[in-house]
Amino acid sequence: MNRRILLASLLALAGCGLSERPYLEKRDWPLKVSRPDIAPPAPRGRVLLVRTVQAGPGLETRGLAALQADGSVKTEFYETWSVPPAEGAEASLREWLAASGRFAAVLNPGSRMTADLVLEATLTVLITDPGKGVARAALSVVVLDQRGGGTRVLAQRMIQAEAPLGGTDAPARVAAMKAALAEVLAQAETTLAGLA
Repeated sequence: MNRRILLASLLALAGCGLSERPYLEKRDWPLKVSRPDIAPPAPRGRVLLVRTVQAGPGLETRGLAALQADGSVKTEFYETWSVPPAEGAEASLREWLAASGRFAAVLNPGSRMTADLVLEATLTVLITDPGKGVARAALSVVVLDQRGGGTRVLAQRMIQAEAPLGGTDAPARVAAMKAALAEVLAQAETTLAGLA
């Protein structure tokens, strides 16, 4: 009797159309933002240490995020960043600042070189808002001065940017979020330039 019920259940499931659903391939998108031009290091510039960028709430996952009309956040399963967003933002931030020509060196955590300035950051927003037709990025930054043997806070800012959303498909959303992040990195460079 149990075998008949099990067989009938399997046949019923087969008729539900599960086999007719299209296969969705998972795609990973690189989160790399590059500075438009590259300048050589400043020979007499400051040495900057960029600490590990932390992930704000909801940014621990790699799925592309979109703000819904009801205020909830939808995270894609089949469309994801190739690395966690904070990790991609950190690599892009370090490379952007190194290419700016404003510093003698831009260091990774664990470097034995002594840094003059330290940048701590948290990626707080990386999302699309289809209802408003924009992508948003935000980075909370703290700049510390380590010259003279002590540590003092030079600046603490929330840097935010928006970029127009050119469509609703994944490539358009990725492009808009990367454009917003590029604007945030440019603002971070300007902030540091004023302090260095």
